[in-house]
Amino acid sequence: MTEHKIPLAGVIGCPIAHSKSPQLHRHWLRTHEIDGHYMPMHVEPEDLESVVRMMPKMGFVGANVTIPHKQAIMEIADKVTDRAKLMGAANTLIFHEDGVIVADNTDGYGFITNLHEGAPDWDAKSGPATVLGAGGASRAVVASLIEAGVPEIRLCNRTRSRAEEMAETFGSKITVVDWVQAGNVIEDATLVVNTTSLGMVGQRRLRVPLDGLHSGIVVTDLVYTPLKTDLLQAAEDANCTVVDGLGMLLHQAVPGFERWFGQRPEVNDAARAAVM
Repeated sequence: MTEHKIPLAGVIGCPIAHSKSPQLHRHWLRTHEIDGHYMPMHVEPEDLESVVRMMPKMGFVGANVTIPHKQAIMEIADKVTDRAKLMGAANTLIFHEDGVIVADNTDGYGFITNLHEGAPDWDAKSGPATVLGAGGASRAVVASLIEAGVPEIRLCNRTRSRAEEMAETFGSKITVVDWVQAGNVIEDATLVVNTTSLGMVGQRRLRVPLDGLHSGIVVTDLVYTPLKTDLLQAAEDANCTVVDGLGMLLHQAVPGFERWFGQRPEVNDAARAAVM
């Protein structure tokens, strides 16, 4: 009689107590009646490689990776997908039975799926997008917008050189705009995305002039604590289409869960409630 193995997965970060991923994956495990576990794991940077190498031997089928390990994990993995290479970061690990560790990035998928769900009338080809921030999350957003066919992306970052580095990576569709000029590239955009942590609980406010917002613009914020940031409140007041950041968190988790546990979970009100 072959012994039944209980599949394990989890999220690796430092710190990790704030992560909403365990609530979400546990909700899906219960919904699909899967005999598996998903746990938060606080791993210090110097221990990352030894921990990850040990996990397949402990029954882990995969893991999510969050700050500050999303770049470092790419050096440890045996295979890195083209998507993760392009984005310069990985957020999902798949452990194969032969011990091979694959690193992938599902943030772009999560972002664009959430955007289409929250703003079904948005047409990628209809006009330029203004993206605030040039960190890891921004790379995922920009890659997915280019793939969707957005003709121009105005990239604004507080440190201009980081935006210029991204422009070198992603090419001619990127126009780098000084942070102080961000308010001036909102009015004729069809999409505005905040990928910074500004406006998040405990962070500084997003101080960008928003008087250019008007109906016809889709506005989305990757911050989901609070769910309605000052940016989204201003967008709502200006009759824009508003898409909150929680959906991206939910949708980016779908491909990993499906690979690890063999069921494609649903992003619905129950899933949103599970993480709130």
